[in-house]
Amino acid sequence: MGRAYQNRKESMAKTAGQKTRLYSRYGKELYVCAKNGGPDPDGNLALRHMITKAKKDQVPAHVIERALEKAKGGGGEDYETARYEGFSPGGAMVIVDCLTDNGKRTFTEVRQAFVKNDAKLGGPGTVGHMFDHQAVFAFKGEDEEAILELLMMADVDVSDIEVEDGIISVFAPHTEFNKAKTALNEALPDTELEVEEISFVPQTSTEITDPEVIEQFEKFIAALEDCDDVQNVYHNAELKA
Repeated sequence: MGRAYQNRKESMAKTAGQKTRLYSRYGKELYVCAKNGGPDPDGNLALRHMITKAKKDQVPAHVIERALEKAKGGGGEDYETARYEGFSPGGAMVIVDCLTDNGKRTFTEVRQAFVKNDAKLGGPGTVGHMFDHQAVFAFKGEDEEAILELLMMADVDVSDIEVEDGIISVFAPHTEFNKAKTALNEALPDTELEVEEISFVPQTSTEITDPEVIEQFEKFIAALEDCDDVQNVYHNAELKA
């Protein structure tokens, strides 16, 4: 797997406009986490993780506080998850995760992003079986054997662990997220986890080398990112111009 997975999950914060959309998406996720599990991070692990993740992505405190206050009020929108799968220009596999209060609107917007960019939208399960739902951690280090040993001592089920360019990447089943994070924090208190998330990690990669197709692929991803209800886009493309 290696660090390449980080290139297959689109960040969404490269411009001021994208940062605004990023804050909106975090606001939705924080609201849903708080509404479903309670607004107190001490008693809601999912919310605590989401707040940590939001802070790492430099989401302003007022965005986080507003989402929690909204959840405490008990009213507001009812969001549901939606997932779309298909193929990008160049044939790479794509998973699009959404949070929506209007499924028909979301489907229309996502479908348009596919149709207008020479991509193919499939049905549920079209490509999902080719991705692993993983807990992913990345941090500075060189000794993967020592990390593997400490995780095994903590009874963490590790799927894979690799070192590349001085960065250790740890992959585990998504159900092991909290256990793995606790083990790493306790054993490495002075080490910052640069990545700590649950992600879809592709089992294989698809190389795209044609410059025109790469340009079309990037337009396709940008179109998906422009959809307000899209939370994350995962793919297995390796762009090599």
